[in-house]
Amino acid sequence: MAAGPRMIWLVAGEDSGDQLGAKLMRALRAAAPETAFGGVGGEAMAEAGLVSLFPLDDVAVMGYLPVLARARTLLRRIRETVAAAVRARPDVLVIIDSPGFTHAVARRVRRAAPGIPIVDYVSPSVWAWRPWRAKGMRPFIDHVMALLPFEPDAHLRLGGPPCTYVGHPLIERLHDLRPADPKHRRRDTVPHSLVVLPGSRRSEIERLMPVFGQALDRVGRSVPIEAVLPAVTRHRALIERLAAGWPLPVRIVTGEASKYAAFRGARAALAASGTVTLELALAGVPMVVAYRVSRAEEFIARRLIQVPSIVLPNLILGANAVPEFVQAECAPEPLAQSLLPLLKGGPARDAQLDALAQIDERMRLPGADTPSRAAARIVLRAAEGQGRGLGIGAGPL
Repeated sequence: MAAGPRMIWLVAGEDSGDQLGAKLMRALRAAAPETAFGGVGGEAMAEAGLVSLFPLDDVAVMGYLPVLARARTLLRRIRETVAAAVRARPDVLVIIDSPGFTHAVARRVRRAAPGIPIVDYVSPSVWAWRPWRAKGMRPFIDHVMALLPFEPDAHLRLGGPPCTYVGHPLIERLHDLRPADPKHRRRDTVPHSLVVLPGSRRSEIERLMPVFGQALDRVGRSVPIEAVLPAVTRHRALIERLAAGWPLPVRIVTGEASKYAAFRGARAALAASGTVTLELALAGVPMVVAYRVSRAEEFIARRLIQVPSIVLPNLILGANAVPEFVQAECAPEPLAQSLLPLLKGGPARDAQLDALAQIDERMRLPGADTPSRAAARIVLRAAEGQGRGLGIGAGPL
């Protein structure tokens, strides 16, 4: 490696990775002010000081058909990223989420320049499906920085690379998710505030909105509720059109601040499976979770998915504390019957609140550490040639 200040390369493939990368860059610079950066990122990483090789939009593609449509561009950007990284010879390469893009870069960099340590920030969901990917990562990944506390054990069990839990970025945002007063009265007022979250992808929204609307109609006949739906901005028109057919009115809001404000006042939630369930758990909002996919996707998933629950809080707790309804079970009547006890109060609500209160302890890092600082510490040690078998408790930055 070249003498002088550390050169750290970071490669993100979508907006969520860009946000993680920016926080990591700030933590790295706080610990090692002379650090220089290169790689691929978006607006957040640019504000932190990265000059990206190309716009993040060139590679931020999800879904089989969009990927096929832009395959030529993606392959060209992979080649350009690899060539630039090999020329730069950084002290460490950090790939951030988006394994379809970032793992393709990492494999090629490892073949062309095997001396560059490679750290993967955000573990692929090897614990949920296609578990053989864990072992397949070992030849080109030196260390995985996991966002979920059960992932290091999963990599150990599946033969994956050394893996350390560095904490989920959400644990740095508890003040946004929770009311200042733990006994927030808005959550007890009538009509009760019910947050409705039908997903962030068009296919999720189209499948779940009709079912959710019918479930709310049944709930509203027994308990006075005000439905609040935090919408993904790009899908607001679709959501408004689908919600127009609901028998119960719903207040649609957009933006993260409005979503978190809705969480702080929510009595309960009806949500699609996804990261939002972890947000609700940390906010202390009891929930019912539902999900539907196409028959073709269900056929594939039943053969590949190997977890007892699709709900992140349940996986973290190791218990099915949050009721979930998938495919045929995702129907108006069961959803309504599970929501009613959470709204009315009683043993079911109390049991879920007690379970969600344990999430904090499961996700907490030692001392006053934060995810970005824990991740920065591992990256710096990898840059010093200590990339394998690192632990976050081996000393301060």
